[in-house]
Amino acid sequence: MVELRVLASEDDWPVWRQARLAALGEAPHAFRAGLADWHHGGEQRWRTRLTVPGARNLVAVLDGRTVGMAAGLPGPGGTYELRSVWVSPRVRGRGVGDLLVEAVEVWAREAGAGSLRLAVVPGNEAAVALYLRNGFVASGELGELLGDGVSREQVMVKRWR
Repeated sequence: MVELRVLASEDDWPVWRQARLAALGEAPHAFRAGLADWHHGGEQRWRTRLTVPGARNLVAVLDGRTVGMAAGLPGPGGTYELRSVWVSPRVRGRGVGDLLVEAVEVWAREAGAGSLRLAVVPGNEAAVALYLRNGFVASGELGELLGDGVSREQVMVKRWR
């Protein structure tokens, strides 16, 4: 059974680092940031990432191994953000992504958010399918410019207010 674990302290940085580096190494096409971007900065950078005020950082654990991750960040105007979603290939298709997305949504709702926003790299059809299945729709908003200087992330949103 998959367990979701909230990383509630900056002391959890080794767990977050391990999951994030696994995600970037396994699926570099799925993230704007690259593996090389996270190999500098050391321990303090990882600790700082876990101390963003009001954020929620989750990992999915199966048989003692981290098999997924997701983060939620408070945003302006009651729109929170879903970020860093990744599921290990060994458990894809078993609902781990749905559990992570749902957990961030529940957290955002309980915190008073009116919507949840995310950005997905074009061509990541598996992620788009996950988000569509969980009620997200294309927002029509222009996402961040990607490294090629031409492509932009696709922004999706789920509103409940």
